[in-house]
This record gives sequence, structure tokens and C-alpha cells, in this order.
Amino acid sequence: MIKNVNQHGYDGGFGLSQLPRGAEPLQRAEAMRLLASVDLGRVVFDMQALPAIRPVNHLVEDGVIIIRCRLSSALSAAVRSSDHLVVAYEADALDSRTRTGWSVVATGRARTLTEPGLVARYEQLLHPWVNHADTVVAIEPEIVTGLRLRGS
Repeated sequence: MIKNVNQHGYDGGFGLSQLPRGAEPLQRAEAMRLLASVDLGRVVFDMQALPAIRPVNHLVEDGVIIIRCRLSSALSAAVRSSDHLVVAYEADALDSRTRTGWSVVATGRARTLTEPGLVARYEQLLHPWVNHADTVVAIEPEIVTGLRLRGS
């Protein structure tokens, strides 16, 4: 299989032979900066051998994405059942009127944080929309892709 490569030396992970008009790939540092600039995204994980997607709020610290969820949630159960479960995390800021904005996807391993000091710190910094979020999950991105949309 021939992989299409752009001027940055990769296809951006989008599976596209050509980026859409008005779109440009983001470098990892810029993509992570943009991800850190918003507090809501979607985590994609495996649930009973099928993809599951959940909206969650997050923060980014030292290049790691931190989320909180309920111990009884499907996401929490999936992370606990696998040693470093592979997940994808997506966030964006899009304007449907002007067709501008950006979208970032970070793929990496998720793990439950158990160190009491870290858990307490993130419980103070991160306030989920769902009541009783009692589990802190860290996602360590290995692959980060992003697009900036400039309008068409």
C-alpha cells in the first residue's frame, strides 16, 4: 500500500490522499496547545469489542490529558480491565457558519491514577459535568493529529 505523504513527511493520520481545500495539518505542539485551550472533548474506547464514545471535560498538563469519570462508568471499567487501554481523545473548536476552526485527535494509552496526592489535585482542578465522578484517568498521547480549517 502506498501512503500519501504531505510536506511534513506524514499523511497526518487522517487517511486522506489529499487534505480538503482550506485545511492544513497541525504540528504536535500546536495541536496539544489547542487541545489545552478547550475543556470539553470526546473519548473513544473499546466496549465489548465495539467503539464507544463519551463526552467528557478535560485538562492537559505536561502533555498528558486528564479526565474524570465515575468508577461505575463503562469507560472506567474498560480502563481498569486492560493494562493501559488504547483510547482516542478528540476535541475541536468549529464554527459552522464560517467553516473555520480546528480539530485534534490524540491517541494513546489510558490508565487510572491512584496516587492520592495527584487524585486530590485533579479533583480540585477538574470539575466534570457528571455528578459523582470519582475516578481520575490519564491519557498519554502517542499519536497526535490535527487540522486547522481556514474556510472554503
